[in-house]
Amino acid sequence: MADSVPLQKLGPFRSSWTRARKARPQLILSRRPRRRLRILRWCGRRRLRRRLLQAQAAGAVWREGGCPASRAAAVARTKTAAPSRPPSPPPSPTSDEDPVKGCSASLPTPPLRPAGPGRGVLLLPVERGYTFSGICRLTCLYGQVQVFGFTISQGQPPQDVFSTYTHSRLTINAVPYSIPEKSKREMKKEARTLLKAHLNQDDRCWLMKKFSPLCSIVMLENLKTSTVNFINSHPGLSNVFLQESPTFQINSEYFALKSVGIRKEKKKNGLRLTESFLSALEELVSVSCEEVDGCSVILVCGAQDVGKSTFNRYLINQLLNSISCVDYLECDLGQTEFTPPGCISLLNITEPVLGPPFTHQRTPQKMVYFGKPSCKNNYENYIEIIKYVFSSYKREAPLIINTMGWVTDEGLLLLVDLIRLLSPSHVVQLSSGRSKFMPNLTPNYVDDTDGLYTKSKSKVRNRGFYLPEFADSLDFGDEDKESPVSFTGHQLICVQTDFAFRKTPRNRESHNRVFRDLAVLAYLGQLQPAAPKPLQPLHGLTPYQVPFNAVALRVIHADVAPTHILYALNASWVGLCKILDDVGGYVNGPILLAQTPICDCLGFGVCRGIDMEKRLFHILTPVPPEELRTVNCLLVGAISIPRCVLKNQHGHEGMIPYVTTDYNLGIPGASEDIGARETEATPKEKVEKQHPKAKFYRKSNVFNKGRITSQVKEA
Repeated sequence: MADSVPLQKLGPFRSSWTRARKARPQLILSRRPRRRLRILRWCGRRRLRRRLLQAQAAGAVWREGGCPASRAAAVARTKTAAPSRPPSPPPSPTSDEDPVKGCSASLPTPPLRPAGPGRGVLLLPVERGYTFSGICRLTCLYGQVQVFGFTISQGQPPQDVFSTYTHSRLTINAVPYSIPEKSKREMKKEARTLLKAHLNQDDRCWLMKKFSPLCSIVMLENLKTSTVNFINSHPGLSNVFLQESPTFQINSEYFALKSVGIRKEKKKNGLRLTESFLSALEELVSVSCEEVDGCSVILVCGAQDVGKSTFNRYLINQLLNSISCVDYLECDLGQTEFTPPGCISLLNITEPVLGPPFTHQRTPQKMVYFGKPSCKNNYENYIEIIKYVFSSYKREAPLIINTMGWVTDEGLLLLVDLIRLLSPSHVVQLSSGRSKFMPNLTPNYVDDTDGLYTKSKSKVRNRGFYLPEFADSLDFGDEDKESPVSFTGHQLICVQTDFAFRKTPRNRESHNRVFRDLAVLAYLGQLQPAAPKPLQPLHGLTPYQVPFNAVALRVIHADVAPTHILYALNASWVGLCKILDDVGGYVNGPILLAQTPICDCLGFGVCRGIDMEKRLFHILTPVPPEELRTVNCLLVGAISIPRCVLKNQHGHEGMIPYVTTDYNLGIPGASEDIGARETEATPKEKVEKQHPKAKFYRKSNVFNKGRITSQVKEA
């Protein structure tokens, strides 16, 4: 005790504060803002003094665990320290020969490293992932990675990846790959040779220091497309692809992410795939690649917001890893995958799907414009169109059928009709803890249930379910034409999903409307010149001139008087269709159709204006001219042009066309809903009219579907 040195009392002087400031980053004393000792209380000073003494006693052991910058500062200070840890023994010779044993699953993922303007390089240890948001072009330089189920190996062409805020974030996963028996030194030499054509010497040296066996190296590049630029140009949609957020740490990774145009996200924001989800994918891919009983037909069904679209995209990408193409039949009118909404289409998919629907609009093999986002009150026409489109399926590739999320009442009966009509080999039924109850669509359930247009097996009294109403319209192979249309049963696969939903019953319709608008904007984005050329406003593009007597007109969603048909066509979204009837015999026009035809739709356009003097329609469309020569019918439906296109026209001076702020809804025949009609008010409606509920009104009204639609939103 006599030899002990008494502890000197430290006061709130500058030297004490300097010691506290230097020790604080290494000890991580607190997350609170740093304060000077003079404003601390006595107990706070005592606690800080005790921590400083503990850090001083830790010595070299404490400095060994600090960050590199803190370690360098600690070496400069001379202090009495405890003996340092002994150096780790050198690796055994066997570790260099066995790369798999040397690979540890606990290896951290190095940060994204800048590799030039608009580029970044990322090294991923095996079975590690990198979740991000934004858009980029991904090139695998070494190893093998997987994005949304699609495998990208070294030497393959780059892929455009779209990780948007409207859907779950995508993750770049490093997957194991087979390699010949090589030592770690040989693997490094091979990787250095492959990277020489893409990276400079400093970047290669940095990667070799972080190199581990079975790792993967990818290059992320900044991506700009005309479609993305067109969507971002509209107010309120610029945050769909990337959102800026304040950062508290500015380093090389921050500049690399900003240069590429992406943002690192937490793993919980990515896709969460359940065991049943993965096992169903594995089983379907195995069956589809074997082709023992011919091409498999997979029908995916389930309630709203259970992950049907996500399952379809993941399944398409998994199949494209093994086969060259996949056929896709779209039966969901409201949330289409590859076309604008309101369509039933058949497509042949040869490229992976690495983003939401509005990032991969494609031209289908056959498409029919239904004209509405729902088939309610028009079931028969819906069935007839599906029969017409399904007849083009040649059974040369596996077919994935997407269905609607309406699985109650008539929707369930309609789904039973589709199963009997399309005869799928597998039915994938998705459900979640939040979805509505839906009975399991087993073969026995389908046998014993009457659909809207088909009868159960007990009533048909035929094991094959002979359906005369469907037999004439189907076009099978020569070996199947002699036999009646039959249903031989299917295999039911139940999948339980666990996705994080943003939709609720209160905001589901508004979310779906936004997705439909994004799909229409993505289609109109094809009119823009290729990046990096500047965008052009739609009113600045040159439209096609179509004579009145060259096309027939039809409004699908409502009954319109012939004298008002041109009002309904002006400033509307129109389907460019081809009917079998000849419409060239009429001189003046316009030619009006009495019924909605079931015909091929070659694309879509916007009727920009109508010249009554020259009797011409001005159509703005990305459909090539060689296909436009065969168009002889214009169909107008309930799918409308997004309001942001009409209200935010860049470069336009003066009054915006088709938009007004002075409109009287009290005029007879005027309505704020598209296709709505005035009916006799019920007693309850009369009471509500006398005592209306509180509403918030916006001042602007949009001219749409030949009349002005009021933007009235309930709070």
